[in-house]
Amino acid sequence: MPSLAELILHFALLSLLAFGGGNATLPEMQRLVVEQYHWMSAATFSELFAVAQAAPGPNVLVVSLIGLQLAGIPGFFAVTAAFCLPSSLLMYGFARWWRGVGDAPWRIAVQGAVGPVAVGLVLASGWLMAATAAGPGGWPAMLLAVATVILVLALPWNPLWWIAAGALLGLAGAV
Repeated sequence: MPSLAELILHFALLSLLAFGGGNATLPEMQRLVVEQYHWMSAATFSELFAVAQAAPGPNVLVVSLIGLQLAGIPGFFAVTAAFCLPSSLLMYGFARWWRGVGDAPWRIAVQGAVGPVAVGLVLASGWLMAATAAGPGGWPAMLLAVATVILVLALPWNPLWWIAAGALLGLAGAV
């Protein structure tokens, strides 16, 4: 198992990549804790993510649960602080500087570029979690996930309707 220092270092670095929120770093978190260091299985990672999504509170709760799983209560607090503090401090300083820049043309270009980067990271996270949950031979579930994203983007309906439709297909045994 990793030491607290290792966890703090890795999650502090992940913190600096969190464009689009904590969930945008899920693919890298999964690669780190499951594939690179083998600190937990892909199934355990998916279960922690599911618990974090089901529980009330911020989406970054998965980070705290990973810390708890790997290092107990000290890991819970250490990993949470390591993931939240660096990016918060960086953004505080950056926001002060950013306000002072005004309406420079390059600022408008950067603002326009950050949105698609965040969306791409969040979509990669969704793909990773769907692929892990579907498992081998889970192409119907993956097809359903892709179709849902396309329908959500193409039609002005509330995404909850598409989630409900997917749930009904799952209950019916179609996926």
